[in-house]
Amino acid sequence: MNDNYWEQVYKTKEVNQVSWYQEKKFHLIDLLKTIHLPANAHIIDVGSGASCLIDHLLELGYKNLSVLDLSETALKTTQSRLNEKNLDATHVEWITADVCQVKLPKHFFDLWHDRAVFHFMVSQEQQEKYLNTMRNALKKESFVAISTFSENGPTQCSGLPVERYDIEKMKKRLGADFKLYEYNIELHETPWGSKQEFLNTLWVFDPQPSQEAHN
Repeated sequence: MNDNYWEQVYKTKEVNQVSWYQEKKFHLIDLLKTIHLPANAHIIDVGSGASCLIDHLLELGYKNLSVLDLSETALKTTQSRLNEKNLDATHVEWITADVCQVKLPKHFFDLWHDRAVFHFMVSQEQQEKYLNTMRNALKKESFVAISTFSENGPTQCSGLPVERYDIEKMKKRLGADFKLYEYNIELHETPWGSKQEFLNTLWVFDPQPSQEAHN
């Protein structure tokens, strides 16, 4: 992932003129009602960009939020918007970093949310680095919400290649440490009216004993 690339995207495009833009109807908000995550839960939004999701989480009373993105410009845009809405940005930790390289606190998060980052991990090396970061940062029995393009989705996003998934492929890629809770297919409409098919998945992180422990 290239931080300069995403900086250029957010410096040259309006927030509501990127294909992944959503103002409301966030899948995660519906999930929170299902899993009854308490307001003091530690939530990280990976690849948050300038998403309005953080606004909604603060309005719902969540107070331990972290947002991670390669683009400092995108995160500053979110900060400015929160200030305009008189939402308390001190409840948010702002992390400008690459998810494949960042050092996050160990066994800390109750929920990992990623809408449209993992599918940019097109090499096995990238995928393994991402998954290692996620495993190390999650508490046991925490939740993982990942949305990627489905197998019927686009082959590129913002000019970059992506890896598309169905649920069986995602199960295999995440491995035995992640137990499927639920999934669905979402037809996302871009700001210019085209349709993109997403696979939304929710998992419970249940790390299995290592093979060495049995030897």
